[in-house]
Amino acid sequence: MIYLNTFHFPSPEQEEDYFFSFNPKNARTCYTTKYPFGMFRQRGLPEDFEFDDITVFCGNNGSGKSTMLNVIAEKLNLKRNSPFNRSDFFSDYVELCDYELDKTLSLNSCVITSDDVFDRVLDIRRVNNGIDDKREDLLREWLDSNSDNADTTLHGLDDYERWKRVSDARNKRKSQSQFLRSRLIRNIQERSNGESSLALFVDSIADDALYLLDEPENSLSPHNQLELKYFIEDCVRNHGCQFIISTHSPFLLSLKGARIYDIDSNPVKMCKWTDLLCVRVYQEFFKENEDKFAK
Repeated sequence: MIYLNTFHFPSPEQEEDYFFSFNPKNARTCYTTKYPFGMFRQRGLPEDFEFDDITVFCGNNGSGKSTMLNVIAEKLNLKRNSPFNRSDFFSDYVELCDYELDKTLSLNSCVITSDDVFDRVLDIRRVNNGIDDKREDLLREWLDSNSDNADTTLHGLDDYERWKRVSDARNKRKSQSQFLRSRLIRNIQERSNGESSLALFVDSIADDALYLLDEPENSLSPHNQLELKYFIEDCVRNHGCQFIISTHSPFLLSLKGARIYDIDSNPVKMCKWTDLLCVRVYQEFFKENEDKFAK
């Protein structure tokens, strides 16, 4: 499903016109950066980026592929959870951008970044720490309730909760572990960081929407990167989703039917994933070490 058909970044001429126009910001000397102005001026961007069901921006670190996603997300007013690097000139740059939709964007459309993945992992750690603390409290409660000095008498309605805990803990049918399981939520640390990261994408992506994914391979093992690839392909094929992805993962670059822009080339151009430098690096590395693999 195509939602975003084309996107236009400011041309060098538009950037020049902006700085020659009357703008109080231009006269101030307090700014150390006018980011993202100038970032792509000499990069030979196409007049309009055209998008498919899956479109990938591939480039080295610092190439600007994440900036492109942030500009698109801001222009389309997409939902996002994590903040991103911006300057006082960012909104002015976005104002100069233009786009064409094939279909009205769903409210589920959003941008998911590597920061969202890290935040999910940290949140899980915080929850697990809280669960561990609660487990210790419940263990002490079970031991106190099973001691010979435990008060098993009900002293009125206000005392019901305490009496119920003591009675529950002293119930011979419940072992210590059964008591803890009955009163403690399951520890969600059963998943690894990578599995939790993969689950974030599965939980966040709904039917019929546009999704911008910024380096989603972070924290994912090669196996889970392949799982994410298959998940994205299924979302496109069966659930009416469109994806725009910034990545240099060879697994995600091999997404079936993806339109790939090589952001490192000048001018920026479309190419096959097997022609990308970052993929060739993998190919050459494994070729050089081919004799080390068992026949």
